[in-house]
Amino acid sequence: MSHANARLTVHGRAELVRRVVEQGRPVAHVVVEMNVSRATGYKWLARWRAEGPSGLVDRPSRAHRLPGRTSAQLEAKVVALRSARKLGPARIAPLVGLPASTVHAVLRRHGMHRLAWLDRPTGELVRRYERARPGELVHIDVKKLGAIRDGGGWCAHGRGSDQHNHSRAEVGAGRRVGYDFVHCAIDDHSRLAYAEIHPDETSSTCAAFLRSAVAWFATVGIDRIQRVMTDNAMAYRRGTAWRQAMTDLGIDQRFTRSYRPQTNGKAERFNRTLADEWAYIRPFRSSAERAAALPAWLHTYNHHRNHTALAGQPPIARTTVNNRAGHYS
Repeated sequence: MSHANARLTVHGRAELVRRVVEQGRPVAHVVVEMNVSRATGYKWLARWRAEGPSGLVDRPSRAHRLPGRTSAQLEAKVVALRSARKLGPARIAPLVGLPASTVHAVLRRHGMHRLAWLDRPTGELVRRYERARPGELVHIDVKKLGAIRDGGGWCAHGRGSDQHNHSRAEVGAGRRVGYDFVHCAIDDHSRLAYAEIHPDETSSTCAAFLRSAVAWFATVGIDRIQRVMTDNAMAYRRGTAWRQAMTDLGIDQRFTRSYRPQTNGKAERFNRTLADEWAYIRPFRSSAERAAALPAWLHTYNHHRNHTALAGQPPIARTTVNNRAGHYS
């Protein structure tokens, strides 16, 4: 295809040839009229004489010979390593003696998907999906975090500090500080998220969190939760309190495929964001201090933080309520 500033299109080249051949006019006069150089005029005239009308069509700019191109045998080896061992360009490169950039080009040329798009155990392409309406599907998961001793641990005071040595001695004596369980619910369509911190992940705790999450989603305009997706933990599979809560709320249960955390990928990704931007953003001096920072972070996440999957908009922008981003302090 001719570029935007091309002097001659296919039709212009044909007109140049017509004026020279049919009208018998000099090439020098015709190129002046058509505002192109003599070299251009003679080039298209020569191509027309050699190939006919097909010679006036644009040719690809690719070189006729590529002496430095990777051999077919090496390309086959690169593709085989990617398929069999699920390796990226940086790891394949030293195995085949090629630069990583060349390996990347070979993989693209053969239509190999990015590793991030694949299910590692099976090599199958992970099919991404998004529900059409808020409340159609909510992902629920639990993020397990180590509890923080009062006064803070080595993250706050440094390795070798008295607090660090004291905590190591307590662990050695079998006195562990335990864990905090962050229960999270993420709406599939809007990515609105709700979270609570609990001391465990039993069926009754999960059921209480579900009821709280449903009530919270109602406050932001999502009045009906149709389905909930969880992993296959016993609390969700066989927990009496959980199943009763699902029945009372009229919600359908969906489970992830075994050994396929990608099925609940939005919850997994939210857990990572939660850890990076809240749980580990700074050293906290107690679990209570960390817990106190959670509501403000959730507000920022839902109402102000731009989301790449939502074209840079915050999750609240995808709901039907009037409380849009920017109306909050």
